[in-house]
Order: sequence, then C-alpha cells, then structure tokens
Amino acid sequence: MGGKGIHIEGLKKRYGEGDTAVYALKGVDMQVAPGEVVGLIGPSGSGKSTLLKCLGAVIDPTAGRMILGDEVIFDDGWKVRDLRALRRDKIGFVFQAPYLIPFLDVTDNVALLPMLAGIPNGEARAKALELLTALDIQHRARAMPSKLSGGEQQRVAIARGLVNRPPVILADEPTAPLDSERAMAVIRILNHMARQFETAIIVVTHDEKIIPTFKRIYHIRDGVTHEEVGEGRGFE
Repeated sequence: MGGKGIHIEGLKKRYGEGDTAVYALKGVDMQVAPGEVVGLIGPSGSGKSTLLKCLGAVIDPTAGRMILGDEVIFDDGWKVRDLRALRRDKIGFVFQAPYLIPFLDVTDNVALLPMLAGIPNGEARAKALELLTALDIQHRARAMPSKLSGGEQQRVAIARGLVNRPPVILADEPTAPLDSERAMAVIRILNHMARQFETAIIVVTHDEKIIPTFKRIYHIRDGVTHEEVGEGRGFE
C-alpha cells in the first residue's frame, strides 16, 4: 500500500462516559491504495456512518491512527491544525443526494471548492471544465442543476469531489437514488477516476446491484471490520 491512499489502524469511537459509554467503533483496520475503489457494507447501526464521519474529519475518533496520502492526520488525537482545510483539500465527498447549489450553474458548482481554496476564478473554472469533460458532461457546463437528470447531477457531484485532487474520496450511498443502468455508470466512472487520478475511494452502500463490482469489500458489524475479496467484475 505504501504511504499513499488511506491507512487506518485500530480506530475507535466511544460515545458517552463510564457506565453509559458505547463504542460505535471498536478497532477498525482498513487500507485502500491509490487508484482503488473498495466497498464498505454492513447493517444499520453497524458503525458505517460513524466510520465515514471519522474518516471525513467530521467527528473526533477516540483512539487509533489514520493516514491520508503521506500525512498522519490522527494518532490518538488530531495531528492537523486546520480540519476545515483538511476536508477541503485532502478529502472528497460524494453523497446519496448530489447537494448541488441551485443558484450556481454546473461549472461554478464544481469550481466553488478551488475558489474557496484561493485559486483564481478562471483557473478554478478551467479545472472544473477539465473534469466535466473527463466525465462526458461538458455539454451541460452552463446548465443549472434543476435542468439535469439524476445521473447528470451525480456526475457533477463526482466532479466536485475530485476537483481538488484529494487522495481520498468518501462516497456515501452514491447510487441509492439511481436505476440499475445509471448506478453502474456511476460506479464505472468512480473506478475510471480512481485510476486516472490515483485516488483511493471508499463506497458505503446497501445497493446489491453494485456490490459485485468491488474487488475488495470491508464488512462492518458491531464496530469491527472484516475484509473479503470481492468479485470485481466488469471494470478492467
């Protein structure tokens, strides 16, 4: 795996103290290499959402170690001062709903993050257009979100997640609202983008349609992960 991608050791998350303490994560170990897409599956209440929030620096883990790219970001405490900048620059998010800003067109929805990072507007829009072209949706660059289909909106959301070239993307049920054809198209795109940009991608899903596409799967149950080899078919 090297020092890139994502590497997690013994990650724990406790809610509460003393007799009322509950461990949502009891010691999660996970590795995802650059260019790899892995699935994370498990029943409701198993710890998937808590794990994703810890990885995304949205909540504080209780213990453990996390490395993103070449940087140790957590080792029994945050090693990064600016968590907002960490989320903006090192972690891409793709959600079940695209959450596009309705009053910005497609290009500006994608360009907003690099603009917020201080990249000049013209350069940010050029980066956005490059990704929209890679995702074959450049012809909708000036469209407003309300004019896009569900599949088009999700492509824009993927572009937004990739625009700052983060080493890691966390995708939370990205195919849940889509039919089979569009769901498979989104997973095919994620695999292609992972390889093209050397991004490590974790896909949390209940979607039975896409589970056979993963080469590796992490099952999480009662706050503990178990790795298995997946079928990984169809995306060579």
